[in-house]
Amino acid sequence: MRERFVSVWRRVLSLSWPVMVEQTTRTLMRTVDILVTALFSPVAVAAIGLADLYARFPLWVGLGMGSGAIALSSQDTGSGATANRDEAITQALGLGLLVGVPFAVGGVLYGEAAIALLGAPDEVARLGGQYLAIVLATAPARHVALIAARSLQGTGDTRTPMYVNIVANGLNILGSLTLGLGLFGAPRLSIVGVGIATAGANLFTAGVLVVALATDWADANLTRPTDVVVTKQLLRVSAPSVAEGLVSTLAEFPLNAILLGFGTEVNAAFHIGRRLYQQLTGPLSRGFNVGASILVGQSLGAGDPETARFEGWATVALGIGTVGVFGLALAVGARPFVSLFTDDAATVTYAVDFARVYGLTAGFLVTFSVLQGALAGASETRAPFLARTSGMVLFMLGVTYVVGVVLGYGVLGAYFGIGLTYVWMAAVVAGSFHYSGWAERAASMLEARGSVG
Repeated sequence: MRERFVSVWRRVLSLSWPVMVEQTTRTLMRTVDILVTALFSPVAVAAIGLADLYARFPLWVGLGMGSGAIALSSQDTGSGATANRDEAITQALGLGLLVGVPFAVGGVLYGEAAIALLGAPDEVARLGGQYLAIVLATAPARHVALIAARSLQGTGDTRTPMYVNIVANGLNILGSLTLGLGLFGAPRLSIVGVGIATAGANLFTAGVLVVALATDWADANLTRPTDVVVTKQLLRVSAPSVAEGLVSTLAEFPLNAILLGFGTEVNAAFHIGRRLYQQLTGPLSRGFNVGASILVGQSLGAGDPETARFEGWATVALGIGTVGVFGLALAVGARPFVSLFTDDAATVTYAVDFARVYGLTAGFLVTFSVLQGALAGASETRAPFLARTSGMVLFMLGVTYVVGVVLGYGVLGAYFGIGLTYVWMAAVVAGSFHYSGWAERAASMLEARGSVG
């Protein structure tokens, strides 16, 4: 049994480390964007912060559609049905491109109005609208990039997306510095320059990954889409995952409103605590999520659900043993890390508490992330949607409001609400992975699209 666990852990790490590196550079890129924007003015920081709330919508749609792509790609790779795999990848890219168009049109036409709708001052709305229009104009490319990366990862190729995204993120950082600050003789475009750099990186990533799929660079290839069954299955798997991301993003608005009611310092502390946790553990969690999707999907494609089940639980154990331990370390030593973000005494105190909440629940959060990926590899995205949506509504919003506002315990309600959310999410997906018929669901879908045997 020990050898079997170690074997799975080695495979997970070999598949997930490129994802971890890629996510680390992506996080660094976003941090540099914020630091560069902070050099302009507080207005610019507020503008890009509010714009990013809307920019998360196409991000979550792309990730959700990527769930369908990695499910079918990994299963068909495991079964050897490469023609069906290529069909699924091509259709997913086409659907992602089409779904991105409304975001692009809305961003260009209504970007400033969307920022103003949040109650932003005129100058914040103007700058935020400019940034949002530029970034959302490349929403179709962002979708294509995310789906192409997930498709390649489903085949077991996690390195090609890593190479491309490392270069893209590096170009984004260089572009933000050059165009934002006016270095090397370039015009100083401020927040517009930061937006152009992000948009350019989106176009670069999408273009290179499509070239990889269209040539011999990658094992998978593009083809002429003809199979309606594949289209239906992509939408069937992707829809709950897309909805999960959209609900999570929408819940951010009332949550931030409640936290602002407790005080500006509390709201700022929440973002600092969460950012600190994400910076330390986010790349690991994302890597294990993708690794679990690949292993489970390919095992199911090979007709071995028992191995798929073991690989899912073994990856959970690896996640708890790494991310869970890092979380405990964060809970113990949060103050020095928080002090790097702010020196305001009240904000530091609250941020340390938020960081401790995230740290203590890290084991539950990585359990959810791993099993979310494992279930996605099995084409089961409904359980993670149910887990996140019910957790956000019942605990993150419900408990925070009732305990913090109605009962008058203030920020203490937020601590309990956030912590209970992740415990609940982990429990729901663990129950689903143990008891539900995801293996049978995957087998029936494989048979329906002719990928068995």
